[in-house]
Amino acid sequence: MQANFGIWAKVSRRGFWMKSLAGLAGFALALVLLDQVFPPPIEKARSGSLIVTDVNGIPMRAFPTEEGRWRLRADVKRIDPLFLDALIAVEDERFRSHWGVDLPAVIRASGQAISRGRIVSGASTITMQTARLLEPRPRNLGSKAIEMLRAFQLERRLSKDEILELYLTLTPYGGNLEGIRAASWAYFGREPDRLTDEQIALLLALPQSPEVRRPDLKPENALAARSLLLDRLVALNLVPEERAKEAKALPLPGRNAFPGRAWHATELVRDAVYHDETTQERRHGMPLKDVRSTLDAGLQDALERLMAEEAEHLEDKVQLSVMVIEIETRAVRAMVGSADRERAGGWIDLTSAARSPGSTLKPFIYGLAFDDGQALPDTFIEDLPARFNTYRPENFDRSFRGQVRVKDALQHSLNVPAVLALERIGPERFASALGQSGVPLRIYGAATKDPGLALALGGIGMTVQDIGLLYAGLGDGGLMKPLNWTEAEVSRRGDAAGQRFMSESSAQEILEILKSAPTPSGRMPSSLTQGAPEIAFKTGTSYGFRDAWAAGVARGYAAVVWVGRADGAPRPGETGRKAALPVLFSVFDRVADKLAPDTSAEDRLVAVKEQAPKYAMARFSGDDDPPMILFPPENAVLMAKRADHPSPGYVLSGRGNGRLNWYVNGAPIDLDAAGAPVWVPGGPGFYRLSAVDESGRESRVSVRVQSFD
Repeated sequence: MQANFGIWAKVSRRGFWMKSLAGLAGFALALVLLDQVFPPPIEKARSGSLIVTDVNGIPMRAFPTEEGRWRLRADVKRIDPLFLDALIAVEDERFRSHWGVDLPAVIRASGQAISRGRIVSGASTITMQTARLLEPRPRNLGSKAIEMLRAFQLERRLSKDEILELYLTLTPYGGNLEGIRAASWAYFGREPDRLTDEQIALLLALPQSPEVRRPDLKPENALAARSLLLDRLVALNLVPEERAKEAKALPLPGRNAFPGRAWHATELVRDAVYHDETTQERRHGMPLKDVRSTLDAGLQDALERLMAEEAEHLEDKVQLSVMVIEIETRAVRAMVGSADRERAGGWIDLTSAARSPGSTLKPFIYGLAFDDGQALPDTFIEDLPARFNTYRPENFDRSFRGQVRVKDALQHSLNVPAVLALERIGPERFASALGQSGVPLRIYGAATKDPGLALALGGIGMTVQDIGLLYAGLGDGGLMKPLNWTEAEVSRRGDAAGQRFMSESSAQEILEILKSAPTPSGRMPSSLTQGAPEIAFKTGTSYGFRDAWAAGVARGYAAVVWVGRADGAPRPGETGRKAALPVLFSVFDRVADKLAPDTSAEDRLVAVKEQAPKYAMARFSGDDDPPMILFPPENAVLMAKRADHPSPGYVLSGRGNGRLNWYVNGAPIDLDAAGAPVWVPGGPGFYRLSAVDESGRESRVSVRVQSFD
């Protein structure tokens, strides 16, 4: 009997443990299924702001979210390490070791709440706070339990650094600011990769009570909170007491505007990004990273200034637009949609507006004629009155020249020879070649949408971007490829085959003809000017003087200029040669000055990568730019030189409008015998240096001087 009972007990215990294990396994499986069915809403962060940078990484423009918020994706590699250490020490000291919930902190907080009858300290980890930012809920015990579950889910899916980045992307900083990068741009005007002690303290204090402590609206509260955080950093041995004391005495920052340059160009870059279905962040619902465009900030600023200067000499309602394309990569290096947004039509991107291209298509007609053997540059063609059914083209000056060579007809933009050439190759074939090259056919004002001989004289709607694509292809031996707006597009498309419009030999012959065309008034031929770019150009004037065009190729770049009114009203007497060609030559002057003309795109890319850190903090906004302080940079730490040093001071450098006047803490800085500003620090501490140009514009940097001891 006892033996039977022992056997039965063993069987019972085994069954109990098997049932228990089965129950635990079922519970675990249920948790896994619930985790999959109800994942944390990480996709909320997908609607982040976008920063478009130039090819060097210089910020060009930031775009808010659809809700009007500034939320920039954080990257721990681009955040001051001292800030990250301070954040973890203040908010969640065991962040690197727990699994989303800090059990010792929960036990401590619960005990304090029970013993004192109120909440004394919190137990929310950074991961739990991230969960709350993803799903805001009323602050109660039920919400806290959900936050704990969500914290476990986040820890399963993300690394510690990824959780930090998510937290620092969503953390509120007051108003419409979310995330450390948005706050750093708004209050310090730059990225948070290098922060001073008082900046770190302010960025730690703001999320705790973002609306109550806003430095732009509640400066007294902000100062008090910053001071308390500095004391906390001292207690945590993260900041020396002397430095904290100095930091407390510094003023609060004001609110800065986010980068807003290259208005129309950055819109097109953003559109290119959002329509790019290969972008990994779009597929996974994560916020978009900063987008490195193909734009060159220096050239962009130079052309924006040029367009504004040219517009000052025109009627109030006249606009200009321009585009520069690097032929080798098809990278758009600069694009100005309008000369001034305050002028009529200035908010419209006029590089995207379809207009009659006038005679700018004639080189491509002759290129196909060369390919077909219908003509050569020295072939004679008739420039006589002609009728093509009901169509009777005339030259611009209403005169005819009889027998002319093709190259002369193209250089002087004669109309009848171009129509004859188009009739020989066929308007349908020409229209098809345009469409296959990536230029859509826009035929207006005709009973049918079939292309006709009027194509030769601009009887089709085309944009600045279309003309730019064609002339970049002409400069590439007749090979047409799409334009690239981002460095990602350049890398992805690489050496992808294009669509051949004409043979390489025909393209070269066309370029040689265009190089010999008469230069604009006041310009010496490039062959007689040392170092001047040899431009192969063509002008165009639409019917009724509505559009003035000039397009050209020189030194590896294609450029297009359009001048006219946004409403399409005529401008009698304003031809492409008169209104647009001088601007095109000025554009190529800027291209030669700002871009390396004698190196390959690969060499330039290497140079860009080497220069990127140097110019990463540069900010450009056109004629209203304040001076640029080159040395010392913002937040530099300088070592105080010994009294017996041969040169005890620091030579300050910068550039701006005219001569710069320098000040330290408001006091002027003396010049040495050579006329250079030399600053001799009075001792260790924090200093604010200012540079003021002749127009009264000022730039400031904060630096710290340390003793050798």
